[in-house]
Amino acid sequence: MKLNNKLYDVLKWISLICIPALATFYVACAGVWSWPFADEIAKTANALGVLLGGLLGISTAQYYKSESEMRNSECAMEKQQNRNKT
Repeated sequence: MKLNNKLYDVLKWISLICIPALATFYVACAGVWSWPFADEIAKTANALGVLLGGLLGISTAQYYKSESEMRNSECAMEKQQNRNKT
């Protein structure tokens, strides 16, 4: 599945910045305000961030692989066209 640039950037920001920041905020406030399940919520949030980051990494690798394959096929077509001209 190809992601458009805007969606990729938003998901990357969520996984790298937003989720870890929210998890840290919750743990910090849970100690002060006696909020429940601080450890469980932080671990779940961080696991979600890692999962999302991993999926985005796979998507990035597939994107660069397809771009490379496309460039290679374009180069092969240009070489073939150059041979046909001579």
